Amino acid sequence: MPVRRLAAILAIVAVTLVLVPYAIAPFYRFIDPVSMPMLWRFATGARVERIVVPLSRISPALRLAVIAAEDGSFCHNPGIDLGEIREALEQSNDNIAESRGASTITQQIAKNLFLWQGRSFIRKALEIPLALWLNLVLPKRRILEIYLNLAEWGPDGEFGAEAGARWAFDKSARNLTAYEAAELAAILPNPVLRSAQSPSVLVRRLAGIYARRAAHFSQLDACVRGP
Repeated sequence: MPVRRLAAILAIVAVTLVLVPYAIAPFYRFIDPVSMPMLWRFATGARVERIVVPLSRISPALRLAVIAAEDGSFCHNPGIDLGEIREALEQSNDNIAESRGASTITQQIAKNLFLWQGRSFIRKALEIPLALWLNLVLPKRRILEIYLNLAEWGPDGEFGAEAGARWAFDKSARNLTAYEAAELAAILPNPVLRSAQSPSVLVRRLAGIYARRAAHFSQLDACVRGP
């Protein structure tokens, strides 16, 4: 096969793979997606526990704590927060691997649904337009609902708020208290090293911060309130 023809085929395949998420995303208004980390665990035979629940069956305290912890501008940003990205890049000295978290909730969904883990400029370059597209085709309430049902909240394949609440507190996500919700928000960066079931000093400290932030900025989740 001529080199040019092979290159053209590879280019078409690459473009198709890049565009497929944009075609799929609008269907997530009605379909509950599965994340790449879940698929990886399925493929390797690892345990996956997930119970999908609507946002109405998740404690309002949890959605508020998660927004307060992960994306304070969630209700107002277009899927990305340029200010946070700029600050993270400045702090990283041009090394994105060293930057602190600058991803919005929508960006995290884009990564978990369509991209790979880890940090790189290439992944960010793919993630940002995907986040903008998700924000365009999905309501904010649905975006948060997907996020709360995709997030990893336990050390052994516990995905979603319901599985996380049952593992950490032996109760449904709808019955979480404000402080329990803040503890779950505190372990989101790494539920393997951080635990809401046996919280460390760091988790307790962060939970206190997020609980106070949620109480002080009680309108952060205004865009997702409803039946």
